[in-house]
Amino acid sequence: MRIMFVGDSMTIGSTGDFTWRYRMWQHLNATFDGPYRIVGPRHTLHDPATDAPTSAAYADPGFPEEARRHLAGWGEGWLHMAPLIGDMVRRYDADTLLVSLGLIDLGFYTNAEQTAQNVQEFVARARTAAPHLRAVLMPVIPNVRAVADPAFGTECERFNELLAKAVADLSTPASPLLLASEPDGWEIDRATYDGTHPSKWGERLLAGAFAGAMHQAWGVGAEYGVLSSR
Repeated sequence: MRIMFVGDSMTIGSTGDFTWRYRMWQHLNATFDGPYRIVGPRHTLHDPATDAPTSAAYADPGFPEEARRHLAGWGEGWLHMAPLIGDMVRRYDADTLLVSLGLIDLGFYTNAEQTAQNVQEFVARARTAAPHLRAVLMPVIPNVRAVADPAFGTECERFNELLAKAVADLSTPASPLLLASEPDGWEIDRATYDGTHPSKWGERLLAGAFAGAMHQAWGVGAEYGVLSSR
């Protein structure tokens, strides 16, 4: 299994973060007995001091560089990743994508319908590169703006409806797509440190949502509960 994390600022993380990618790496090491690799073109965190993806200061310096690999970027969404994903899947021979995107699209670039079109382009390009690829897609998790701005909150809800439909329509036995559940127990005040980006607790919740989907549908690893309190 060759896993590629695809995401925005919630996935790349910032200087000093563990990241949910780290939590997933821990979980797979503890519960998955099959061979796997984490792949992707990037390995750094976003550095707020330079506003660039130049930081290697993970909270755990023992997080090995090969496990830090990802395709995530601060301020990047479906709009940015759709044109890239085919080449990245092909280059790194990825067969499993864990995708968390959409909030930045809806906040700055595209409406719900346009964002859903970019989801379809993303899936098509990824499958052209790897016809048997499988993926877990995370719905948009409402942030503090979605709570404070009803119109934006409605747009997030609309996109999540369209995402669920896309997953149902596009999933095939040869190339299955899963819609992850919004992390159980996600409370903005506890799960984020700024109303959007995951705290240490939020990182665990995100990893748990992806791990639960993979375990329930594909038998990968185990439920995340064993590690969620660490």
